[in-house]
Amino acid sequence: MLSKKQARAFFLGGTLVTFLVFIGLTVYSLSEGQDQTNKETLTAEVVRGKEIWESNNCMGCHTLLGEGAYYAPELTKVIDRLNQKYDGNGEEVIKSILMSPTPWQLNGRKMVAYSMSENEANDVVSFFKWIGKIDLNGFGEIVGVDRKISPLAKDKINN
Repeated sequence: MLSKKQARAFFLGGTLVTFLVFIGLTVYSLSEGQDQTNKETLTAEVVRGKEIWESNNCMGCHTLLGEGAYYAPELTKVIDRLNQKYDGNGEEVIKSILMSPTPWQLNGRKMVAYSMSENEANDVVSFFKWIGKIDLNGFGEIVGVDRKISPLAKDKINN
């Protein structure tokens, strides 16, 4: 059993070591060589797409980078997943859903009909492409996506 003095020394020593490890890991994580974002590729389209994402409260249903609601699919790597499932037509699928004048309903869940212009839909797709290129150490690559697509997308894919 430790004496009161030994217990205090053990506690203070452990706290100091833990604090120093925390500071070291923080400095390492924030160093330039550890930057996993792709902020150097930000464009005006990406910024507009993010603004559209926020103004339409997409996080009220979807998750992005693991943050948001869990009602609708995770969209971090959505372009990659849809490209795999629909022979490289993921962007067209997303644009057709965003531009659709009617609500898109999948598995009993209904997505609002945003009726976006083509430019707005392109901006959102640019945002999804940009966010999909962030190095997430494998996050979002296992998450599935439903195989049903909007009727507008089917027309574009089949032509």
